[in-house]
Amino acid sequence: MASWSAALVGVVVLTSVLAGCTGQTRPGVEDTYGGMPSYLATIPSTTDEVLDGSAAHPALTSEGDAVRVHLQDGATVTATVTGPVVPGEGLPHQGETTTCTWTVSLRGTSGSVPVSVSDMTTIDQLGNVYRLSPVPGKGTPPRTLRAGQRVTFELRTVMKVGEGVLRWAPGGGKTLAEWDFEVEND
Repeated sequence: MASWSAALVGVVVLTSVLAGCTGQTRPGVEDTYGGMPSYLATIPSTTDEVLDGSAAHPALTSEGDAVRVHLQDGATVTATVTGPVVPGEGLPHQGETTTCTWTVSLRGTSGSVPVSVSDMTTIDQLGNVYRLSPVPGKGTPPRTLRAGQRVTFELRTVMKVGEGVLRWAPGGGKTLAEWDFEVEND
């Protein structure tokens, strides 16, 4: 009988402890860790808006996001870069480098926009710069995109697995737009 009494007391104690845990509210982040440091930038409420990129203020965004690129002569074009797409995901051997393919879309042109594959490069987390080439059989972009025209093309290079940025410097000048990406082959 004593063992039944001890077991019953144990169940009552455990039940009250668990009930006490679930009845409490969790403290907020502000109450636990303090507020966000003032030196961090405030995240805007409209994070998926089109960014503006210019020589004075190049745009840095994630792959898949659009950038309204402002050229020196006043022309603008909206550029979007997606990728990289890599072959061999899930293969038993994953190399340190892989073939990467990006899709570049240019639209909403307001004037004459120079388009050259040589004006687009990627750079990896170690600072290595990679030259891009058009994907064979997929065509090449026109040399100049006129107002109202649009074009989509694919570019490719072999680069190191890890973090990277695709940069566009129309006309070979300053970089006006950059897209951050991750090269993964696992």
